[in-house]
Amino acid sequence: MLPRWGRQLACLAFLLPLCAAAQTVRMAGGAFRVEGWTAGDPPAAGWPAIFTVSVGAADAPPVAGSYAVEGGTLVFRPRFPISPGLRVSAEFRPPGGAPVAATFEIPAETRASTTTVAHVYPSADALPENQLKFYVFFSAPMRRGEAWQHVRLLSADGTAIELPFLELSEELWNRDNTRLTILFDPGRIKRGLLPLKEIGPSIQAGKQYTLVIARDWPDGNGAPLAAEFRKQFRVTPPDRTPPDPKKWRVSHPASGGTAALTIDFPKPMDYALLQHSIDVAGPGGTVAGSVTVDRNETRWSFTPDAPWVAGDYRLVIQTTLEDLAGNHILRAFDVDTFKRVAPIAQETMSLPFRIRRQ
Repeated sequence: MLPRWGRQLACLAFLLPLCAAAQTVRMAGGAFRVEGWTAGDPPAAGWPAIFTVSVGAADAPPVAGSYAVEGGTLVFRPRFPISPGLRVSAEFRPPGGAPVAATFEIPAETRASTTTVAHVYPSADALPENQLKFYVFFSAPMRRGEAWQHVRLLSADGTAIELPFLELSEELWNRDNTRLTILFDPGRIKRGLLPLKEIGPSIQAGKQYTLVIARDWPDGNGAPLAAEFRKQFRVTPPDRTPPDPKKWRVSHPASGGTAALTIDFPKPMDYALLQHSIDVAGPGGTVAGSVTVDRNETRWSFTPDAPWVAGDYRLVIQTTLEDLAGNHILRAFDVDTFKRVAPIAQETMSLPFRIRRQ
C-alpha cells in the first residue's frame, strides 16, 4: 500500500496531462482537435465531460460523435457531416483550467446558377391595355414567397410602374413551383372601379413596357437565376370582345393517319387554358391525344394517339376559355358595370366537323 504522499504523487501524475493549459481548438477535415494540450487517459465521466461540439450556441445540445486520442491530441469526429452554412461551437473544459471556446462557420456550398426563365406567356410583343395576366415558366422549381421582390414592370424610360400587379401574399404557383401566374390589378382594368378612375390602367395603349425578372431570385436550391430576363412589349387598345368559336378556322385531316387537327384563332388566347379547355369527341367518345400551342397562342394543334377514324366529330369547348384580356367565350371580362349582364347559359359549346375517309 502506497503511503499518503505516494498516493498524492500518483494522482498528480494522472491529472498533469488534464490540467495542462489548453491553447486552442481547431477544425480540420470535419474533425475538431484540441491543440497544445496532451491527452492522457479519459476522465471518469468520459471525454464528453471536458470536450463538446454543438451546432449554434455553445449551450445547445452537443453533437453526437466519437472521440479518439491521436498522437496525444484529443480529437472529436461528428457522427454525421455538419451541413454547410451552419455555425458550430466547440468548448474544451480541462479540469482545473479555464474553458477554451471556439466558433466555426461551415462554408455554404456554392451552387451553380443553372435555372432560367424558360418562357413568358403571352408570347406576343403587342398586348391589349386590359391584359389580365402573365405566366412565367422556369426551367426548375423556384423559391416561393419572394416574387414581388424580383418582378418589376418598367416604362419605356426605365421608370418602375407603381403596383401594376395584384401582389397576393399567397403566390399563384403550379404544383412543382415551375410556373408563376402574375395578375395585373383588376381594379385598374374594370371600368367603373375606383383604382382605374384615380390611378389609371397599369399599362396604357400606345406605350412600351418591359417586364423584368431579376437575376437574384433564388431557385429551389438557393442559387440565383442564371440570367436576368426581360420581355419588351407595346400596348394596343383594350379588347372587350369575347372570343367567338364561330370565327375560328378548323383544319382537320383525313382518316387513316395521325396528322394534327388545328384551330387558328383570330387573336391570341390564354396559353395555360388552351392546354385543357378544348376536347375532341368522336364516334367512340373522347379522343386521346396531345396538344401543342404556337404562333403566339393563335394556333391550337391536337395530335391523336391513334389514327383518325372516318366519322362525325366535334370540338367540345369550355366557355371559361379566355383571351389575353380575360374575356370568356360568350362573355367579356371588362363588362360595363352599368349594363345588365346575362349569365352564361352553358359550360361547354360544340363545333362539329367530319373526318372523311382517305
